Amino acid sequence: MRRLTLFLMLIGVLAADTLAQTIDQEKMPQGFVVLSDVIPDVIQEIRYHSTYNFVGTRVDGYEEPVALITRQAAEALKAVNSELMAQGYRIKVYDTYRPQRAVSHFVRWAKAIGDTLTKQSFYPEVDKRLLFKLGFIASKSGHSRGSTIDLTLVHAQSGKEVDMGGVFDYFGQLSHPSYQQITKEQKSNRMLLRRVMMKHGFAPLSTEWWHFTLKNEPYPNTYFDFPIRYYKQ
Repeated sequence: MRRLTLFLMLIGVLAADTLAQTIDQEKMPQGFVVLSDVIPDVIQEIRYHSTYNFVGTRVDGYEEPVALITRQAAEALKAVNSELMAQGYRIKVYDTYRPQRAVSHFVRWAKAIGDTLTKQSFYPEVDKRLLFKLGFIASKSGHSRGSTIDLTLVHAQSGKEVDMGGVFDYFGQLSHPSYQQITKEQKSNRMLLRRVMMKHGFAPLSTEWWHFTLKNEPYPNTYFDFPIRYYKQ
């Protein structure tokens, strides 16, 4: 009887420990912040919380439409926003931290070759079977490390998006910052965003005009999976 009691107690301890680990994985790590707590006037359009994205549905892990990010990246973005506001612009955020479960959702979608609901809007020139080979979809994303951001500019006075000559998350050469078959104004707008982001410590991506990663990111080798929701600071 004594052995049975001790065995049951051990099982209970192990179960409690497993539950504690699960709960901890659902919490926002100490090094992360809610972006709007650092930049109160930031504009957010968290696309993966909506159905207006290349998957065509809300993406796993995006429980609420809020931008989460490492504190270091948030402070750098605050400097970016302040400089742009002095020039008549504000930043608009599409995505920041992205849970690994969301990346896995992208992978499942890409493997579902028959699902082409959003093809006309986001990848009209690309065969879905080539999304992995061409690098549009991968099993890991820098966003999951917490210091990468997808963003654009809006006119501070009107709130209207600045014309970048292409939409966020378009799979194709049109999205390359160096793409030449756009107007001078559109090219200038892309370069303005790129220039200010780089000035404040962000590295651009050669294939997406909206994508930047903090050069000195605090978690360069860690891919997080806690869900996106409003966390109290």
